[in-house]
Amino acid sequence: MQLPMFPLGMVVFPHQVVGLCVFEERYKQMLRDVEPGNHFGTCLIERGSEVGGGDKRSSVGTIVQILGSHALNDGKTLIMIEGISCFEVSTWLVDAPYPRALVSERCCDEVAIEPALLKSTGSAVRALRTLQSELFDDQCLTSNCEMDSDPWVRSWQLCSMTPMSILDQFKVLSLSDPNDRLRLLAEISCERYGDFQRMLAMDLPFAPFD
Repeated sequence: MQLPMFPLGMVVFPHQVVGLCVFEERYKQMLRDVEPGNHFGTCLIERGSEVGGGDKRSSVGTIVQILGSHALNDGKTLIMIEGISCFEVSTWLVDAPYPRALVSERCCDEVAIEPALLKSTGSAVRALRTLQSELFDDQCLTSNCEMDSDPWVRSWQLCSMTPMSILDQFKVLSLSDPNDRLRLLAEISCERYGDFQRMLAMDLPFAPFD
């Protein structure tokens, strides 16, 4: 499958909703071209910049759907996107005029998610976010955000809710087995919980995720 690509300096998980600002002419053209289906791909820029090309792009990403857009007076366009599913890049095509790639979807949703693992990982993520709110209340979503009843969707929601570095986000996205993702999320949550506890005890300033 050929897919228009919008490489980013961030990771977008399936079932995660994020906002983007589009200002480069090549990506404005991409938005015009994908309008009928409203789908394109995102992947993490491993090295380089989002602007101007010449970047090194990861081979794992997320197909996203455009939920809405708004054109600004300065020529920029704000779009709201939602992650749909994961993919792997088989071949990068010529950027003409914007990045494009041949991709294959990773069909890993047939793997049964372990209920006990999903529950324990959810508890670890909630505990981490509760502690995070004591340090940085402006960085947390509302604690009562609705979690989906579908285990598959819920597992991805936990990914997007976990405060972690971009590198850890990419590691989580790259795992094709949902149970492996949940185990890694639990491990990351425990590590970050310890970091936050030390910061809270010592009244340390926030250390950015990097």
